[in-house]
Amino acid sequence: MLMASKLTPTLITWLILPSCLLIFLYSMLLTLYTAPRSHSSNSKNQILAPPKCNLLKGHWVFDPNHKPMYNSTCPFHRNSWNCIKNQRENMSRINSWKWVPEQCDLNRVDPVRFLGLMRNRNIGFVGDSLNENFLVSFLCVLRVADAGAKKWKRKGAWSGAYFPKFNVTVAYHRAVLLAKYEWRSQQLLLSDKDGVKGTFRVDTDIPADDWANIADFYDVLVFNTGHWWHYDKFPKEMSLVFFEGGKPIHPPLEMLDGFKVVLENMVAHIEKVFPKRMLKFWRLQSPRHFHGGDWNQNGSCLFDKPLEELQLDLWFDPSNNGVNKEARQLNRLIGSALKGTSIRTLDLTHMSEFRADAHPAIWLGKRDAVSIWGQDCMHWCLPGIPDTWVDILTQLIGYRLESG
Repeated sequence: MLMASKLTPTLITWLILPSCLLIFLYSMLLTLYTAPRSHSSNSKNQILAPPKCNLLKGHWVFDPNHKPMYNSTCPFHRNSWNCIKNQRENMSRINSWKWVPEQCDLNRVDPVRFLGLMRNRNIGFVGDSLNENFLVSFLCVLRVADAGAKKWKRKGAWSGAYFPKFNVTVAYHRAVLLAKYEWRSQQLLLSDKDGVKGTFRVDTDIPADDWANIADFYDVLVFNTGHWWHYDKFPKEMSLVFFEGGKPIHPPLEMLDGFKVVLENMVAHIEKVFPKRMLKFWRLQSPRHFHGGDWNQNGSCLFDKPLEELQLDLWFDPSNNGVNKEARQLNRLIGSALKGTSIRTLDLTHMSEFRADAHPAIWLGKRDAVSIWGQDCMHWCLPGIPDTWVDILTQLIGYRLESG
């Protein structure tokens, strides 16, 4: 019995050591084999492509299986852009073109997953009607995840929606120049120039009231301006007069010089007043596709397919002095104003330049609209090109939020 008691500890030791060694080796092997699977799973669920991927450089590919996510019944439609309801020709073909980036994949937005990521957050658009065009697409896509979405117009918003399942608000604030401007009739002016009806005073350093008090509400903002900076919007008899610090700028500024001053001041205001944590984008110009003249010169866009790459410079390069030169011209000024800021450039211009086929054109939903306003070769049919903008924007937002 004495010998047995002496051997027992030795025996136990020899039994325990191999068991511990086996457990250790098993745990190491388990770590090695499970880590890749976990990474793979996360990659599949990730909203966004890696940051090195350029979603904006690519080409359009015809894919008959590519279908829109909503139809003419979306309650957030604007009538003149509801091209299915207005029986625009080739709508099925228009929406069968898919944007394919050159070196990565552009995933279509999953509305449920995106709104889940945005839960208790808000997204705002500020600018002209092309940002409203963008917004309507966004609302109709997101409504797929929450049919109970309700129209929302608060805090100076022109239009928007609240998604109650996720406590998310997405809205548009109309501010076509971004800066505050107001009409001054001829009677209030000292000038008596012939033909002058009045002027628009533009306070280049004061944001328009519509977005002046939204800094603490939104988590993501998308800005734009550009389409109103044109003499057809403000002709000489109703011109813009630029002010800074409450006083008129001397010598008086021409349109593009005023645009640059407004850009500089609005960007400085955003950088100073809006929280650093806010994700801020500036959408560059959406190209127009007037052919044969401007909107008021019988310009037309009755095309049945996208433009070819070789045609783009002829249409849009400012050196050719065509009627659609404004997009690239203004983009250069915007790019300069945004350098060194926290505002991210959202350059949707190039991908949209191809799509001369995707505007409402003559299908505007009102009998006399074309005779009064001409063809609409500026805004986009919905569903349509802005749906791809939504895919891109949601991936950029998603990557930023998921990566911290």
